[in-house]
Amino acid sequence: MTNDKTKNAAATDGPYDVIYFAKKHRISNEDAKDIIEKYGANRKEADKAGRRISA
Repeated sequence: MTNDKTKNAAATDGPYDVIYFAKKHRISNEDAKDIIEKYGANRKEADKAGRRISA
């Protein structure tokens, strides 16, 4: 069996899933959708925005 690291990397390259992001930051799906639309695949900035809203 081979360990294909490209499969795991591909899952983290794109933007977040709205429901996952909302649950992660304990925010509404609507807020999560707005953040993801604004920051796209930039997960670092999206996480910062999610933390600001949840605080």
